[in-house]
Amino acid sequence: MTIVGPILLASVMILPIWLAMREHEPDQKIVVVDDTNLFRDSISQSKNIRFVYTEDSFDSAYKNLGKTDYTGLLYIPKNILSGGRAIELFYKEQPGITAEEYIKSNIQKMIYNYMLQKDSVDLNTIRNAEQKSTIQLTTKKVDKNGMAEDTNTGTLTFVGFGFGLLVYMFIFLYGAQVMRGIIEEKTSRIVEVIISSVRPFQLMMGKIIGIALVGLTQFLLWLVLTFSISTIAQNALLGDMKVDMKKKEVIREDVFGKKTDLAALKMDKQLRDTSKLDEVFDRFSTIDFVSIILCFLFYFLAGYLMYGALFAAIGSAVDAETDTQQFMLPITIPLVLSFVMAQYIVQEPNGSIAFWFSIIPLTSPVVMMVRLPFGVPPWELALSMSMLVLGFIGTTWLAARIYRTGILMYGKKVSYKELWKWLFYKG
Repeated sequence: MTIVGPILLASVMILPIWLAMREHEPDQKIVVVDDTNLFRDSISQSKNIRFVYTEDSFDSAYKNLGKTDYTGLLYIPKNILSGGRAIELFYKEQPGITAEEYIKSNIQKMIYNYMLQKDSVDLNTIRNAEQKSTIQLTTKKVDKNGMAEDTNTGTLTFVGFGFGLLVYMFIFLYGAQVMRGIIEEKTSRIVEVIISSVRPFQLMMGKIIGIALVGLTQFLLWLVLTFSISTIAQNALLGDMKVDMKKKEVIREDVFGKKTDLAALKMDKQLRDTSKLDEVFDRFSTIDFVSIILCFLFYFLAGYLMYGALFAAIGSAVDAETDTQQFMLPITIPLVLSFVMAQYIVQEPNGSIAFWFSIIPLTSPVVMMVRLPFGVPPWELALSMSMLVLGFIGTTWLAARIYRTGILMYGKKVSYKELWKWLFYKG
């Protein structure tokens, strides 16, 4: 997984872009039966959808559909102009959602224009108003020194959720490894030999810290390999396209100056699509990943050590993994709750809910990582880290009290009442 993991992570980042660039819906040749006689030769064609108009009645066209090379039949009834809401598309093969939305939006726009013209409304005035009223909202964060920096809420949300998910996954993954390892040592009785040489607390902390270092090493390898693979894939994916787009941009003005054909419009669309891809990558470059990764390392280690101690306590208290379910729920609920609440916290990252969830040790590893890309006051970050360290010390003390007794306890179903006795057992 050290090698496969980065490949999977890089694929999540690169594959959607690659598929979007090569997306090609099947060609559609649709026969149109228009009972209103208003839309003939008016529905806009697209690169993969072509409309053919017929004088045949709907019954005739429908009956002959299977004998023709048409992929579908579009029926526009007369009542569509008097309150009817249904146009019908009959098809041989299921069209994509993009094709359906394209047809629907075109018909709606044409009916909208017809209604305006019917009431003697100037369409050019409407279009001009729509163009001039279209705006783009850009966001900039201003620091205490008055310096502004570009931000993008969608990108910040993506990054916050991504790091929050990594913390959530790693704590569960490596915490479960601690628990399984202790159960295995206990059931094989090898632990009886080990504790003859070391104290139970040393054994527990050795296993927790050892797996933490394994997880940290694996994460650093993932980070380096994922970045390398993503960079190589990005250059390979967009490099040739950028060179080709630069050549096209040189001749674009001449092409548009002559007011030529649809090819010019397609060329302009390609240029705009490429610039959008560049914009996506530029948004990520504005994020302070160094600070976020450093904080991630702290919250991953501290959060794992805290939960790892609790998982170790569970492993020492049971004889088999099937007996862990009753003790797992109280531990996993705060972790799951923190990830569930993350979707509300990104809507108000500086609200009171976000603040308290990022301070409470059981939820702070995930919630604070979700908040960090949006900017967190230094005192809140320091308080959260301090509380998490205290939480780790407290849970380690509790886990050690349970571990020292439970590690040599066999053949007994442990209850919460029994665990409470172990916490205060002096021996």
